[in-house]
Amino acid sequence: MPKPELEFFDPEERFSWTPVPGVEGLSEMTLARDDVTGSYTRLLKFEPGTDTSPAGLQRHDFWEEIWIVSGAIHDLGMDRTFRAGMYACRPPRMPHGPWRAPDGCITFEVRTFESAPSTQEPRAQ
Repeated sequence: MPKPELEFFDPEERFSWTPVPGVEGLSEMTLARDDVTGSYTRLLKFEPGTDTSPAGLQRHDFWEEIWIVSGAIHDLGMDRTFRAGMYACRPPRMPHGPWRAPDGCITFEVRTFESAPSTQEPRAQ
């Protein structure tokens, strides 16, 4: 089943924050999920002082789009700070992180797993 149809609502009234295993101060709220492909949309919350170094450098097998909703995160590998309003689109296996969020941060993330190849004709560019 694809991601559900959802009209505007307050996520805090419908879902709860769940700790992310292995990183103290990191929690997620899954907003929508496609159980067939595994793709999902979530909010990720870094409490003030969160350091994701225990999880190390990240590389994963899915597309990841991230928009920083509030606060800032500092990429330790790049030694750069990214703030609210900034956006990233990462292809599979792109290295990133680890992160620190001295004052906290909330991100909106869309993680897209590639599904079976389409049988449709390719679109003109």
